[in-house]
Order: sequence, then structure tokens, then C-alpha cells
Amino acid sequence: MNRIDGRSFDALRPLELERGCNRYAEGSARIAFGHTQVLCTATVEDKVPPFLRGSGKGWVSAEYAMLPRATHQRTPRDSTRGRPNARGQEIQRLIGRSLRAAVDLEALGERTVWIDCDVIQADGGTRTASITGAFVALVDALRWIRDRNGLPSLPLRHQVAAVSVGLLGGCPLLDLCYEEDSGAEVDCNVVMAEDGRFVEIQGTGEDALFSRASFDALLDLARQGIAALHRLQRSTLDLSPEEGILGG
Repeated sequence: MNRIDGRSFDALRPLELERGCNRYAEGSARIAFGHTQVLCTATVEDKVPPFLRGSGKGWVSAEYAMLPRATHQRTPRDSTRGRPNARGQEIQRLIGRSLRAAVDLEALGERTVWIDCDVIQADGGTRTASITGAFVALVDALRWIRDRNGLPSLPLRHQVAAVSVGLLGGCPLLDLCYEEDSGAEVDCNVVMAEDGRFVEIQGTGEDALFSRASFDALLDLARQGIAALHRLQRSTLDLSPEEGILGG
């Protein structure tokens, strides 16, 4: 099928991933999937939520928001509306779960890494771009902790990245832009570790039921796309053998 932007069904949008774009944060990255752009920052605090005090374990939490003019029409900020956005809350929980899967929380110690994902411009796939970019910010924050606290190694267990896949007109597509996403019969977001295991899969039949064969085809596409994202993360971070995550 002919895609809106001329890509093949199994092609990612043009990717950009930049480290160190915030001079104050312990880790930061700007990521772009085509026209979708997200700024990810990581902040370290020497404390944990009350339920972890005295446990020796650390925590990773995330917040997600879209800038008011990230989309075609201006969206008021949560502070103006006086209530949190339910979609944003759901997405930030996904980001937090995905990044906690990457970290050795015991080795982190009683510290919290806060990840803030702010969507500068949205054209579909903001949650998957946030996870992929936030991992880069997270690793640099973990390096900051290691270097300043004399940790024997980086408290990192896995490399994680995410991508969207979907069925449009019965055709499986990788990395959907907004127009494709809004018209898709099936929409999935897939988060995966470097060894091919899944962290989370969110899949919905928007306008149709879907078969096991269709689902398998979508997961194969996601695996291919995430492998490319893992390579981009590793080259951007210049991960060393001593830091443990090299992948294929």
C-alpha cells in the first residue's frame, strides 16, 4: 500500500536522537520520529517514595505532557484546566513501567530518577518516542549517579525502546504517523528489551477484530523496528562492554 509519506510498510520515519540538550538535567535527550518531537530529561533525587524508605531500593518515575501547541489546535495546560489529563496520566505510567524494567533498582540504592517527557510536536507515536528517548536520558543520569557515588557498575539491567505498529486497510504498518494512526483498524504500542523479550504490549482493535496471524505480523514488524532503535540508542550513548548492554 502507498503510505502518506511514501515509506514502505516496514520503514521507520526519519530519526533524530540528540544527547545532552539540557545543561541542567543529569540526563537529557531530544528525539524525533518524523514530525513527532519529544524532549526527555532525567532528574536525580536522593530520596524515594514512602513505600520504599528503608528498603535499599531506588525508583524511576515519569511525567508526560504535551506543550499547548504541539498539535493543530492549542490545548490548555493541566494547570489551567485544574485537573490532570487522563491520557497523559496513562502514558506517563507506561513510560515509568518501561524504564523501571531497564534499571537494577537495588543497585540504584534509595534514589529516585524522575523522567520528564514533554512533547514539542505531535504527529503520532508520542508515547513510543518518549520511551525511546527517555532511555537515553536515563542512562546518562545513571552514569551521573555511578560517577558521583562510586558505584561499582552502572545500575542498568536492560535496554528498552518502543515503537507503534498497526493495521490500515488490512496492511501491517510500522511506526504510524497521526493520519495512519487515526484511521487504523488495529493500533499497537510495543516496548521491548535488547534481548527480544517484551516489556509491554498495548493492542486494540479500533474498528475490527484481528487474528493471531495479524498480531504475529505486527509483532515481527515491531521487533524489526525496535532493533533499529536499539542500535541508534547504543551509538548515541556509546555504551561500553563494561556498562553491560550491547545487544546485536
